[in-house]
Amino acid sequence: MRAYWYDNLPGDQRLPHDSGKPADPAYLAKLGIISRSRVELATVDSIAHERAYKNRDEITISREKLGDIYEEKVKGFFREHLHEDEEIRYILDGAGYFDVRSKEDDWVRIRLEKGDLVVMPAGIYHRFTTAEDNYTQAMRLFKDEPKWTPLNRGEETEENRYRKDYLHTRDGQAVAT
Repeated sequence: MRAYWYDNLPGDQRLPHDSGKPADPAYLAKLGIISRSRVELATVDSIAHERAYKNRDEITISREKLGDIYEEKVKGFFREHLHEDEEIRYILDGAGYFDVRSKEDDWVRIRLEKGDLVVMPAGIYHRFTTAEDNYTQAMRLFKDEPKWTPLNRGEETEENRYRKDYLHTRDGQAVAT
């Protein structure tokens, strides 16, 4: 796993877009991101148990697997959005990028490879893309029934309860109930 500030230059989203400025793991933690590099499945199981995750599935994102809808799917994953559930993703094979919004609303890019795990809090704006080789196999873990509905960034998501709770937690304020 490697995290750095996104360069915001034009070009295919699957390219590294590495600004040359690393993102400090402590900064990621302040955003609510938990990450682990090169972990075994037993560690994933332990984290899932500690966080009360009950379900999981696997997804393969590749041209071969998705065929004609590959480009459409990858573009969809790359739209800035949030989820109302915390997300755990564990990379089983290949590589991909999760981009997350910083406190200042810039992008931080997190490159995950086989054996890497990331936990993202509910309400954080993010997006995903495969890396240059167009192949990611990942395990997706969820607490109950999966809610894969991405809520694209906009006025409505700014007022979303999960977004507001995330911002209060990230900024060290008490969460409104």
